[in-house]
Order: sequence, then C-alpha cells, then structure tokens
Amino acid sequence: MVAITEFQKIGAGLSGFGLFFLLFGVLLYFDSVLLAFGNILFLTGLAFIIGLRRTAQFFFQRHKFRGSFFFLGGVVLVLCRWPVIGMLVESYGFVLLFRSFFPMVLGFVLSVVNIPYLNYLFSFFQLLGSSSSMV
Repeated sequence: MVAITEFQKIGAGLSGFGLFFLLFGVLLYFDSVLLAFGNILFLTGLAFIIGLRRTAQFFFQRHKFRGSFFFLGGVVLVLCRWPVIGMLVESYGFVLLFRSFFPMVLGFVLSVVNIPYLNYLFSFFQLLGSSSSMV
C-alpha cells in the first residue's frame, strides 16, 4: 500500500482545479485569466505531487528541452494575454513532453475497455513514442 502524504493530496486538488480552470477557460472562448490561473494551479499541483526537485528534473532533462521550452513558453504567452497562440504552443509542448506516456495510458485504457478501432490508434502512438530522436 502506498502512503499518500498531505502535500500530495493538496497537489492532487490543485492539479484538479487547474485542469478545471483550463477546460473552463477554453470553453469560454480562451479567457486568458482562467487559462493563466489554470496553468499556475496545474504546475503548482504537479510540484506538490512529485516535489520541486523531481519537477525541475522532469522539465529540464536534455532530451526534453524542446518540449519544456514550448510548454513553458506557451504558459508565458498565456500569462502575457495571448491565449490562443499560447495554448497552441503549450499543447505542442505537452505532446512533446508526454509522448512516451501516451502508449502506456492508451494501453491501460484499452485493457479496461475493449473498443475495436482503438487498437489502430494504440499502434500509431507506439510508433510515435518509440522515435529514435532524443530531441
């Protein structure tokens, strides 16, 4: 059994609220205040869940530099009140940062729910996740 600390519980709440504000900001035609608040809450929650040192190590690895640059650059663009461009840049950075997690998540979803045409999507994400380029 894994023990969850109080900081991790707070981090889960902050990340959940961050995702809620991001979704709500997109639904309200890219409201820059809601998107900025959601970004700040999500990143703060991530730091609470895995810790400051591990968060910094995750974002500033050499082979994840381009993804981190686009993701954090998108956050800065949203904070500078360019929400549409910022969210596009941030989404591209998110895909670059987490593309190695997509096959694992999709495999888990497919093991829980067996939907026939998602197997093709799973093989596509496996090809994306196993690219030979480190940057």
